[in-house]
Amino acid sequence: MNFLAHIYLSFDNPEITLGNFFADHIRGNKYKHLPSAVQKGILLHREIDTFTDAHPIPKQSSKRLHKNYSHYSRVIVDIFYDHFLAKNWSTYSDVPLAVYVETFYDLLEANFDILPLGTKRMMPYMIADNWLLNYANLTGISRVLEGMNRRTQNRSKMNFAIVDLEEHYTEFEAEFTAFFEELITFSKHKFNSLCEN
Repeated sequence: MNFLAHIYLSFDNPEITLGNFFADHIRGNKYKHLPSAVQKGILLHREIDTFTDAHPIPKQSSKRLHKNYSHYSRVIVDIFYDHFLAKNWSTYSDVPLAVYVETFYDLLEANFDILPLGTKRMMPYMIADNWLLNYANLTGISRVLEGMNRRTQNRSKMNFAIVDLEEHYTEFEAEFTAFFEELITFSKHKFNSLCEN
């Protein structure tokens, strides 16, 4: 899953949210210096990714893209799914998305000192362009895909995936909705288990 989903699946625990958000910038077990709840957020992130990678529904979404984007198709699906989460936000949260993401940006800024270097580098762009809020519209998703393509030196052609999203919008949305219900249940169970320890 992508950024917004990982933040949401931290169930409003600030320290777990931090770890769940920046876990991709942490290698191996190089997180032992961080506060205990942040460490749990990193572990939750990894559990979510393992569950997602093994699940048949994201695999089905990915298969639709594989011919054109090869191994990048899984990354594209993560971005598509964040779009549907943002677009349908009121289904999942009583807090308006604009308020929710501002609160998250404030959390990042308040904890800047413990953020990994990769997150510190990314953060100004994320906040300036308000990535999380703009996931809700196709223009925002198109910009994200263009940025990802640039990061691969134009090898991935991910910028063209906006066309695939538009062509198969209904199918991708139905797959996201079915999968995300299962992912919430799984993540809540893992969250409770981690918080008990």
